[in-house]
Amino acid sequence: MDQIMSLPFGVALAALFAIVMIRVNVTYWIGRGAVAGLAHTRFGDSLERPKAARAQALIQRWGPYAVVLSFLTIGLQTAINLAAGAARMPLRRYLPAAVAGSVIWALLYATIGLAALEAWLAVAAASPVGAAVGIAALAAIVVWVVVFRRRRARAKSADTVV
Repeated sequence: MDQIMSLPFGVALAALFAIVMIRVNVTYWIGRGAVAGLAHTRFGDSLERPKAARAQALIQRWGPYAVVLSFLTIGLQTAINLAAGAARMPLRRYLPAAVAGSVIWALLYATIGLAALEAWLAVAAASPVGAAVGIAALAAIVVWVVVFRRRRARAKSADTVV
């Protein structure tokens, strides 16, 4: 990443865009290839069941939005692009979403993302305990949000049932 950060902004942006486009397209084609291979096994019939058809229809409708938004997440991007390939999302819908998401990702990493990563690494190097406390605080916030939302959902469902 230091090599990319040392490049002029436009070159760094283009390099990051190229890297992410290659990665997401390879992931998409791995998903497509896996399903194509699965079709020739004894599990191939499962691809033609009604649930699979409903899942494919859902991905055809909402998949491009999920692909674009996946570039704003950490950890879901690969899974969503793999699922888009596995669901055989048409390229005419996948590629525009992948390009838009890749542009967003490259802009974020070329501006805020790499600077934030560099700052985090500097903090971790200067104070490993401080970095650990930061991670613990972030984890606590995530757990609190998840628990709060689940409790609220349970309360809503209990009110609906009564």
